[in-house]
Amino acid sequence: MEASAAVESSATVSAFEVSKRPDTAKLVLNSPSPPSLREELATVVGKAFRPRASGGAGGGRAPRCVWVLPALQCVFPVLQWGRSYTLKSFKSDVMAGLTLASLGIPQSIGYANLAKLDPQYGLYTSVVPPLIYAVMGTSREIAIGPVAVVSLLLSSMIQNIVDPAADPATYRSLVFTVTFLAGVFQVSFGLFRLGFLVDFLSHAAIVGFMAGAAIVIGLQQLKGLLGLSHFTNSTDIVSVIKAVCSALHDPWHPGNFFIGCSFLIFILTTRFIGRRYKKLFWLSAIAPLISVILSTTAVYATRADKHGVKIIQKVHAGVNPSSVKQIHLNGPHTAECAKIAIICAVIALTEAIAVGRSFASIRGYKLDGNKEMLAMGFSNVAGSLSSCYVATGSFSRTAVNFSAGARSTMSNIIMSITVFITLELFMKFLYYTPMAVLASIILSALPGLIDIKEACNIWKIDKMDFLTCLGAFVGVLFGSVEIGLAVAIAISFAKIIIQSLRPQVEILGRLQGTNIFCSIRQYPVACRTPTVLTIRIDTSFMCFINASFIKERIIQWVREEVEASDGKGKERIQAVVLDMSSVVNIDTSGLTALEEIHKELVSLGIQMAIAGPGWNAVQKMKVSRVVDRVGEDWIFLTVGEAVEACLSAHKGTALEC
Repeated sequence: MEASAAVESSATVSAFEVSKRPDTAKLVLNSPSPPSLREELATVVGKAFRPRASGGAGGGRAPRCVWVLPALQCVFPVLQWGRSYTLKSFKSDVMAGLTLASLGIPQSIGYANLAKLDPQYGLYTSVVPPLIYAVMGTSREIAIGPVAVVSLLLSSMIQNIVDPAADPATYRSLVFTVTFLAGVFQVSFGLFRLGFLVDFLSHAAIVGFMAGAAIVIGLQQLKGLLGLSHFTNSTDIVSVIKAVCSALHDPWHPGNFFIGCSFLIFILTTRFIGRRYKKLFWLSAIAPLISVILSTTAVYATRADKHGVKIIQKVHAGVNPSSVKQIHLNGPHTAECAKIAIICAVIALTEAIAVGRSFASIRGYKLDGNKEMLAMGFSNVAGSLSSCYVATGSFSRTAVNFSAGARSTMSNIIMSITVFITLELFMKFLYYTPMAVLASIILSALPGLIDIKEACNIWKIDKMDFLTCLGAFVGVLFGSVEIGLAVAIAISFAKIIIQSLRPQVEILGRLQGTNIFCSIRQYPVACRTPTVLTIRIDTSFMCFINASFIKERIIQWVREEVEASDGKGKERIQAVVLDMSSVVNIDTSGLTALEEIHKELVSLGIQMAIAGPGWNAVQKMKVSRVVDRVGEDWIFLTVGEAVEACLSAHKGTALEC
């Protein structure tokens, strides 16, 4: 009788322990439904077009007035910082703007040559886009204008459609069309919060792409440096080396090489001095302008152009002419222009945002990525209507702007005005500017694009990332710009797919004296719980691509545990707890995998428990009746609760599934 009473008492306690479920566990199944796809899209669009209201809502016309000013300030940040702008800041911006112009003018001429456009188009691009950005941008230091990489992108891709030497008018028309479409894409990215598209180019891909592009750009400058009349339009290193070798058999004039190398050494020397002595930063900033002035004067004085030195010759003066009629959105090449435009838009945004954020972090303020996209987009749309090509933020000019003490985007306005004055008054003096000095100016800007230290760092940290970097570098160097980008993106996606195919599935143990469960491989001090096998699924999306792998890994471990316990006479596992706290979402394949795991465990006489599934995951589990099959009493908020419930349920009792 006493034994019978003891058994009944034990059963009563066990039943009580099973039924005593933490209240927090109910939160998992009773949580509200997550927002639908339609609601999420409506929220995104709403944030894009509805300004944030500030203050209380009054009657009559007050509510409209409340959001009009914030809306204008959101689109035009100048209305916000302009109210507190001081004379001291203006003086700093004037000095920074003039310093910026001294560097920007010769660089713009050189980059226009790289884009296979006449020199004035580079200067045009340093007038209108900086003005638009100044009233719409959020970066205080960034310098807007033409850059080497985008100039290379345009020339290398558009020349596949039209030869700039044979039909320069059509080539310019396509450049302006691409610039307009690139601006439209950038505005769309900002309006619809599509900034994630920029992230398709990873940091490693950008490092490799920039390095490859820098070498390609440098090789292209051999034409100006050696004074070659005929040169290949191809950008790959093999074609360029062949072109140089064949050109060396033709008559060439060493004067070009002497001028180019002399001023390249001069510019690099001043840059070294500027970095060594911070107060002399202005010396490296004005070195390109000094090089243009000295070389032009020397060629004019010696009439070196009569002795084989290649010069710019005639440059059109005056303000930007309208190019509205040259933009063709329904022509035969619109599709090709759109493809080139989206590549240029993404590359330009990637460079601009990276440059802006790096200097914003130094000054201690946050850059708004979506506003930057809008500002860059409208700058390029306006630029395309006024004979400009794609503009973005330049790292070298931004560094000079920062060092010169720029306090706001007013420095861009000062630079733009200075370039405008140059276009009106001084363009005729550029007639005798040698092409070799423009090549030396571009070459001097290229070392900053090759980041060997960062490439080595990527190798140390992540070999797959380094493969992406190397793929972009080799693709650009031996193929083309498009091939380099395609290879980098393909490797990046392959990396994501491989990681999704085989996510981490870890056996967990408890840290002694705590309720913390962690991987026993990562933390060997963690102790496994007897009779309970705890497994964590480390993937945010349990889907068709990884569901089978996860299912097979879990079932394999369970069978190994059962065989080991049966063979060695150890206590058999009674329950399996699946930690799904990392699983944010799940598809039908994932749900099917959970059902099959449950069936396998039931056939082995093992209870299954699930801990912490994500919001969308638990809702789909409820709709698909996975929760009903597993049992509502076996869905928990935390791993600790699940393990305690399993231990309480099976302590001294037979397992019932």
